[in-house]
Amino acid sequence: MRNGHLSFWMARDAIAPPPTTTLDGNIDVDVAIVGAGLTGLWTAWALRELDPSMSVAVFDAHQIGYGASGRNCGWLSAKPVGLRNVLAQTAGREAVVDVEQALRRAMHDVVDILGSDAIDARHGGALQVARSASQQRRLDDYLAYSRSWGVGHDQLRALSGQEAFERVRVAGLTGALHTPDNYCVDPVKMLFALAERVVGAGVGVFTNSAVDNVTTGVLRVRGNTVRARRRVVVATEGYTSTQPGFRRNLLPLNSSMVVTEPLTDGQWEHVGWQHADGLSGSAHTYFYGQRTPDGRIAVGGRGKPYRFRSGFDDDGRVDQRTIGQLMVTLADLFPDVTLTPAHAWCGVLGVLRDWSPFVDADTQPGIIRVGGYAGQGLTAAHLAGRTVADLVTGRRPTAAAWVRRMPRKWEPEPLRWIGANALYRAYTVADILEERSTTSRTSRLALAANAIAGR
Repeated sequence: MRNGHLSFWMARDAIAPPPTTTLDGNIDVDVAIVGAGLTGLWTAWALRELDPSMSVAVFDAHQIGYGASGRNCGWLSAKPVGLRNVLAQTAGREAVVDVEQALRRAMHDVVDILGSDAIDARHGGALQVARSASQQRRLDDYLAYSRSWGVGHDQLRALSGQEAFERVRVAGLTGALHTPDNYCVDPVKMLFALAERVVGAGVGVFTNSAVDNVTTGVLRVRGNTVRARRRVVVATEGYTSTQPGFRRNLLPLNSSMVVTEPLTDGQWEHVGWQHADGLSGSAHTYFYGQRTPDGRIAVGGRGKPYRFRSGFDDDGRVDQRTIGQLMVTLADLFPDVTLTPAHAWCGVLGVLRDWSPFVDADTQPGIIRVGGYAGQGLTAAHLAGRTVADLVTGRRPTAAAWVRRMPRKWEPEPLRWIGANALYRAYTVADILEERSTTSRTSRLALAANAIAGR
């Protein structure tokens, strides 16, 4: 089994990003973008779409998709990004509804722009399953809450345990929620297809070009000066914590994944999963996964959620205990099938203190900071990139509900490390307690953890 190498998606020899270069001199551009992940690349794409004469350059300390963009599960989803009530406090209810409708359009736009075959897009939907009375009640409550926000039956519907089982043969199902608003994609094929379009549009993409300093209109990159005549855009998600003054703004929350060896036809008969649904759970320590185009199962979860002082992984390597936990999850879901791990990896996603995204054009003059998708970035990055481009060119922002200042910072260390890891432990214990309970009530321990986390 391989471990690390950024991810299963990134480690394959058959696909490669378009050629890039390393900055070796001073340059002037209209817009300079820090971060060659999905947000940075979609921002560059959107700027050139709106104004083909605009000069744009993207800089990354490593390679295209080194962070979450190259390590995720591959859900191109219209799932709400952030907390509705949080965003409504500043933007209003109508703006929140508008951005959720925009997410649904953006999900299809990405496929139309890049091509479904090029990114292995399969439009099955997403299935969130319940396997206990408390999990079922949480799904029922979430459905009612979604209805109060105008989410109709065509967007989200309840399935009985049997109906869910007919889609994916997960053991112990009590019910599920299903939405058609999700594609499962190959995330790195998607990333590289976008990068090819950005490079082809004349955008300079500079990799292995770490940005040493960000100020209004100026970047320092490997000792060189980059002058941005119109705007600097910072799209570094969880890696924002490495920048002076921003260590506590975005928490680099760790998530880990395992992909299995390809299943045989007989194994797929036991598993089912013929509808290309993304699959997730409703336990507090939830899982998420997809059936890959080459007949594997990819599954992810938290593992070790946070490293002290906002630390990062080593090339995506995962500890053996987390790998074991993910394989136990698969065995619990599909007990009649013996699955073999082929590749494990991890990465970080950017989480704000209020768990909601931002496009901040006000805190620093001439600088737009964007991110905070909390694990829902594949579609959100496209929408955020278009929104940044709108702000740069003076248009009404596409995702107006996300245009806001970054919220308050996370707590200082060691409180941040203690809190993040203690909360995850509390959720783990809460799941155990709920599994043993005969009631449908959510554990008080989980409710307390939600309150502390601000969720």
